[in-house]
Amino acid sequence: MVITLKSIEKARLAVKAALDKKAKNVLMLELKDLSIMSDYFVICSGESTTHVRSIVDNIEKEFRLKKIKPSGIEGHKLNQWVLMDYSDVIVHVFEEETRAFYELEKLWLDAPRIDIEEENLQGHGNY
Repeated sequence: MVITLKSIEKARLAVKAALDKKAKNVLMLELKDLSIMSDYFVICSGESTTHVRSIVDNIEKEFRLKKIKPSGIEGHKLNQWVLMDYSDVIVHVFEEETRAFYELEKLWLDAPRIDIEEENLQGHGNY
């Protein structure tokens, strides 16, 4: 059985999977009215390339359990910036220094930030 999740539910699933692996500075941006490329960006950091890989692996696993396949995943070789494209949700998992260098979120200052405190993730869909 294929489960169809709304884009906000996919974004929350990615956030929860990242937080389960202790991702740092997790941010969810709503891009619906700003871009045709995606509805949401999820941006987070790992303390090392090994930590980045752990976060990415967990997000992939959680999406796979829901039968959601990525359009593409880039950056696995170095694990400094892994981009996971799930069409309506794009996840960026950075190594902390790489995130500080690129400051991706500054490119989207107009994008509304969605509150992702852990208590707000509970009760939103069946994860």
